Amino acid sequence: MRIVIVSGLSGSGKSTAIKALEDEGFFCLDNLPVALFPTFVELVERSKDSVRDVALVLDIRGRDFLEGYEGVLQQLREAGHSLEILFFTATDEVLIRRFSETRRRHPALESGSVSDGIRFEREQLDGLRRLATFEVDTSELNVHQLRERVIAHLQGRAGARRMTVLIQSFGFRYGVPLESDLVMDVRFLSNPYFTPELKDLTGEDAAVRAYVLRQPETKTFLDTYIKLLDFLLPAYQKEGKTYLTISIGCTGGKHRSVAIAHEVCERLAGHNLLFKLIHRDIEKG
Repeated sequence: MRIVIVSGLSGSGKSTAIKALEDEGFFCLDNLPVALFPTFVELVERSKDSVRDVALVLDIRGRDFLEGYEGVLQQLREAGHSLEILFFTATDEVLIRRFSETRRRHPALESGSVSDGIRFEREQLDGLRRLATFEVDTSELNVHQLRERVIAHLQGRAGARRMTVLIQSFGFRYGVPLESDLVMDVRFLSNPYFTPELKDLTGEDAAVRAYVLRQPETKTFLDTYIKLLDFLLPAYQKEGKTYLTISIGCTGGKHRSVAIAHEVCERLAGHNLLFKLIHRDIEKG
């Protein structure tokens, strides 16, 4: 059985992740005491339903949730199940804003501020975070982008060792994506933002892509960068990596990085890998 443990900080997007897992055919169960995980899995195995994919949420809401979780997870692995841990996080500032918007108190503490709850939860979850097979910082992701990230990971894990490569554009103004494996800065290219007729367009528009791609520096850069990736991608896959995130950034994440990310994705299409393209900051500013 494929068992996915969903964990992370309160307000980091675990509910969105669970919905994505449900849509992908997983049987999902929230807030089950960790001690009952093996019993639940055994019951599922004995049932007449052909359930092969299960997702279980493991977080701070169960006050004694940490008690023996390492032993329980090891027990599931020894039973022959495929086990992975998805861990979701975000910056303190983003989490505080999310709690403020929903007017919820932090579930980790019965009293005290949201900041106190976040700090306590980080400490309690640190051991589980270090065991995670896939960690996502959702600070700059909307619900649609988070859903895409989870589904891309699931498809990559199920792809018979075919590595999933996420190519994402972003704006340095909003911070480097923390889950990046490779980061490329394309701010050395001329910026379409300063051309009046292109300012309000994006790198998805043909005029902006033409502006970026026709620069001599762009051709030299792409030829060199693709050669590097042609070498790196098979090497990463050979070492057993199933998910790789390539982040390409410009100032605002709207013009140059979007155009370059598109081009990189198209040029890498010859590799026998699963590719996913997203633009994190294209709608900002």
